[in-house]
Amino acid sequence: MEILVTYDVNTETAEGRRRLRRVAKVCERFGQRVQFSVFECVIDAANLALLINRLSKEIALDEDSLRIYRLQEPRERHVQTLGRPLVYDQREPLVF
Repeated sequence: MEILVTYDVNTETAEGRRRLRRVAKVCERFGQRVQFSVFECVIDAANLALLINRLSKEIALDEDSLRIYRLQEPRERHVQTLGRPLVYDQREPLVF
């Protein structure tokens, strides 16, 4: 499945700025950053549960907001992008 993870972390304090970095690091393990606080992930149900579990440990529920949307597939028919293209397509094999 393809999901979109968005977050807004309160960065008014040093701890908030640390939370922001930790949330981003978790998201980077599961997907590709497409905007500053937005990640697209190609993920199965088990890894989605793992992602949610890890993110729930990083955010402050009373200060931060995190949203996960499931993208309607095929994405190309439902998502319009203007500007910079993706760094890589997660659905394609990554060859070095």
